[in-house]
Amino acid sequence: MIEFDEYKRRIGSLSPILENIKQAMKLDEGADELRELEDESARDGFWQDLENSSKALQRIKQLKTKSENFSRLTEGLSDLMTLCQMAIEENDESLLPELTQEYKIYKEALEAARLQTLLSGEYDNRGAMMTFHAGAGGTEAMDWALMLYRMYTRWAERHKMTYRVLDWLDGEEAGMKSASIEIEGENAYGYLKSEGGVHRLVRISPFDASGRRHTSFAAVEVTPLISDDVEIDIRPEDLKMDTYRSSGAGGQHVNKTESAVRLTHIPSGIVVACQMERSQHQNREVAMRMLRSKLIEIKERQHLDKISDIKGEQMKIEWGSQIRSYVFMPYTLVKDNRTGFESGNINAVMDGEIDGFINAYLALES
Repeated sequence: MIEFDEYKRRIGSLSPILENIKQAMKLDEGADELRELEDESARDGFWQDLENSSKALQRIKQLKTKSENFSRLTEGLSDLMTLCQMAIEENDESLLPELTQEYKIYKEALEAARLQTLLSGEYDNRGAMMTFHAGAGGTEAMDWALMLYRMYTRWAERHKMTYRVLDWLDGEEAGMKSASIEIEGENAYGYLKSEGGVHRLVRISPFDASGRRHTSFAAVEVTPLISDDVEIDIRPEDLKMDTYRSSGAGGQHVNKTESAVRLTHIPSGIVVACQMERSQHQNREVAMRMLRSKLIEIKERQHLDKISDIKGEQMKIEWGSQIRSYVFMPYTLVKDNRTGFESGNINAVMDGEIDGFINAYLALES
């Protein structure tokens, strides 16, 4: 059949793309690094430095996962060609629907792998810090901020990433006013940086006894997790520290002591807070890491020479500033205003299936 010959040609044309992806992934260099790390982990005393050993094991896992993912792509292409060749030899028209479906699935996987190679920014391979703020819309907006928190934590779980809550401020009646979380995983920031901005919700409000339709807004900030090996000059006199009683998890301890910490970077007006650690000292360390991450991200994005040039950004969390709209009523649709990508399966999106939006943004930026 002509269709099978055409698919054989299409499948054959995927081999150079796969080879380009292999080179972009730097798998040979990764194999060398993996061998060195595994040798290091086998040496005496490796476990004495728990922080470094943990980082080494995490990196080993990342390198192995990258290699395994590429191996699956290679095997998938071979299986696809085998299926096509078998269909040609047997001239079996009944195999055409299967071949068509498998080709489509493989192309999508190949494109996702190609987009992953575009994550070449200085901090793309790092973890991410996400901060959520309820905007215009009162209780409805606070509930919307909580829904977004759930969406992104579900996304992290789908990608086998870990997350932890750093700060949390409950809403008066429902949802939350604000929250900050860390997401640890390879390329977490590279993927999630596209999610920063204002998100708009349209739905019948569960908090409105009249059953009217409401529009609500919430903002998401995304910054890379910056470790201590990145130099950044924050002068002590530029910091203001406030302590308060934690309202987050932690049992009775958090209500008895002012262990929560809020840091204000006076020149920029940037404020960060942490309340989830057990002591004030630990919360201050985490808050400093959060502040470093925000300052370095703004400095790089605005191409500034020094931290003192940063001025805090005031994002208007209201109509006209949204990057994406989520409509539950009168129809169901999620549409990104920047890329035009959309999905009608809003329940899946709210359950963390947002890779289509992320990949569309990466493709737009490539």
